[in-house]
Amino acid sequence: MKFEKANIKTPWEKYMGPVPMELDYFDGSMSEKVEDCAKNYPNITAYEFMGKKVKYKEFYAHIERAAKSLKALGVKEDEAVTICMPNCPQAIVMFYAANMIGAKANMVHPLSGEEEIAFCINETRSAICLGLDQFYEKFDNLIHDKKIHLRALIIASIRDELKAPLKVGYDLSEGKKYKKVKPSKEVTLWNDFLRNGKNFAGEYKVKRKYSDPAVILYSGGTTGTMKGIELSNFNFNALGQQVIATNPMFKPGDKMLAVMPVFHGFGLGVCIHSMLSNGGCSLLIPRFDVKSYAKLLKKHKPNFIAGVPTLYEALIRLDSMDGVDLSCLKGIFSGGDSLSIELKKKLDKFLAEHKASVRVREGYGATECVTACCLTPLTEEREGSIGIPFPDTFFTICKPGTCEELPYGTEGEICLAGPTVMMRYINNPEETENTLRVHADGMTYVHTGDLGLMDEDGFVYFKQRIKRMIVTSGYNVYPSQIENILDAHDIVHMSCVIGVHDDYKVEKVVAYVVLKPNVRLTEDMARDQLKEYLYKRVARYAVPKEIHFRDDLPKTLVGKVAYRKLQEEIEQEAKGE
Repeated sequence: MKFEKANIKTPWEKYMGPVPMELDYFDGSMSEKVEDCAKNYPNITAYEFMGKKVKYKEFYAHIERAAKSLKALGVKEDEAVTICMPNCPQAIVMFYAANMIGAKANMVHPLSGEEEIAFCINETRSAICLGLDQFYEKFDNLIHDKKIHLRALIIASIRDELKAPLKVGYDLSEGKKYKKVKPSKEVTLWNDFLRNGKNFAGEYKVKRKYSDPAVILYSGGTTGTMKGIELSNFNFNALGQQVIATNPMFKPGDKMLAVMPVFHGFGLGVCIHSMLSNGGCSLLIPRFDVKSYAKLLKKHKPNFIAGVPTLYEALIRLDSMDGVDLSCLKGIFSGGDSLSIELKKKLDKFLAEHKASVRVREGYGATECVTACCLTPLTEEREGSIGIPFPDTFFTICKPGTCEELPYGTEGEICLAGPTVMMRYINNPEETENTLRVHADGMTYVHTGDLGLMDEDGFVYFKQRIKRMIVTSGYNVYPSQIENILDAHDIVHMSCVIGVHDDYKVEKVVAYVVLKPNVRLTEDMARDQLKEYLYKRVARYAVPKEIHFRDDLPKTLVGKVAYRKLQEEIEQEAKGE
């Protein structure tokens, strides 16, 4: 099946090497794509979890069993099943089981607060919720909330998926921290859920069209408010084929270290579905901290890893990485946030020192198109560029707030069209209309709310979020530009630049900086050094009026620097709250 598009010529095929610019896409559902893998690669490991390896034929049998169990609970086609789990087998089995019966998988962060989870359940009118026993207390509150109309709550445990020897260790350590969940009329334990469907005799596989809705992910989008993004089978399957096409070195059985979370487009789309729909192996990591990363790399020797810049910044500083052999890597990808030029240089040097034959490839994407839609090609990289569009994906730069396309080299709003573009924001037609717009070529583009430009060879350059731009005394200041320059300084570990209200300038530029651990300077000395450094590199109006030092910066749930949260903290401090 070909992606229908306007007659657009792409001028940059030469940079894709052996990658075709058009693909023939799978015409079916996500679970059917996994079924094909189970037929073609039955004895290849689909996923590994805490030392337990599961082959494709076993994995698919687990999906079928869970699908029968969902049907036994009365889940209907087009209903939503909320999956509020970390990266563990029950989450991905339920993800594909919901798809098999024609339901939608509603992916929610397990560390979300009760109100956020309640919002996601109500917004999608979810019939079922799958949660982890470690977070049972908030689920218990939700199941008894009369405003929430869940038919059943299924509770899983990490223990369920461990080998026998590890279960003993778990019971003596981690298991002691949590109350044992008792089944009830409203609450079913995972293993009981599977048993309940064992004898289901009716039809449980629902034939879905590639264009049918399949997944709901969440994003702050352009307004900062939580929005559910409805994505189709085609969106996810197309992404899986694009990821593999742009990585022709991939072979079935190759391993991806899946530390990016399953409730996030990057984790679910790249680390999970792109692997499991093409015969790859996902190494599922339920709880992750950067200190354990070296151990994971040594133990698993993955072929591919994906992460956000803050992960790589921390990785290259780990003493435990000394002597780790990374020659196993075929690909390392950075996305989810801007990778500074300086960090890329340091990471590439680090990879070479650890025997890797690859360099980091930066990508770009948005949850509105599942995740990545642009990647640095194998054959060429350009300083500051996020790469070139995936096959069948088209970028254009528009005058912000319009569909007026700008010439190459001109900065404007990044807009993109292609097979991974979302269906809609659920229950939000106005925001859908603002974000999805039909251009003169007849194609529907996502207006990303990001500033960037494209050169004549099709390489894209991301600047920053439009709404993040600071206007001070009538001048535009781009925080990410200042952050990149600050982060390149020898004494800086990381930085965040925000605009703070000022009666005279409208906004003043303020920087928050985390110094490297070995810096032996007073704050005044460090501040003077950084200001002198900035004055040589940026316009005077862009130099932060204030530089504050902190031990750490707030992060989002997926590891980005949470500039909005920092801004809120500063505003509250200013009000004396």
